[in-house]
Amino acid sequence: MNYEEFNDFCQSLPATTYVNQWGGSHVWKVGGKVFAIGGWEEREKPGITFKTSEIDFHFLSSQLGYRPAPYLASRGMKWIQQYDAPDGNDDDLIYYLKESHRIVSLGLTKKKQKELGLNQE
Repeated sequence: MNYEEFNDFCQSLPATTYVNQWGGSHVWKVGGKVFAIGGWEEREKPGITFKTSEIDFHFLSSQLGYRPAPYLASRGMKWIQQYDAPDGNDDDLIYYLKESHRIVSLGLTKKKQKELGLNQE
C-alpha cells in the first residue's frame, strides 16, 4: 500500500479527518484522536503506524515487516508500524487500520460517538 492508497482507504472510514503534520506525515483522526499515521518519509514501502489491541501488539511485534512504533510504543502505548512488509495483498493492513479506527472511536465519549454516528449498534 502506498501513501495514496493509504489516504484513500482511511478517508473511506466513517467520521475521519486528515491533517498533514509532524514533518509531512499523513495523519488520520476519528473524533479528533489519531488512529493512523503514514510517513515520515517517501520510500518505496512507506511506514504506516496504527493502534492495536494488546494481543495484536504482541503478535505483530514479532512479525516480518512490523515493529513497535517508534516513539509511541516506547511510551507504553500499543502502536505498531508496518515499515517493510513483504509484497502481497494489503488485506492484513486494511484489517488493522479498521481495527485501529474502531479502538480509537470506542475511546471517544458516548456523546461524541453518537454525534459522529459511530458504534451505534
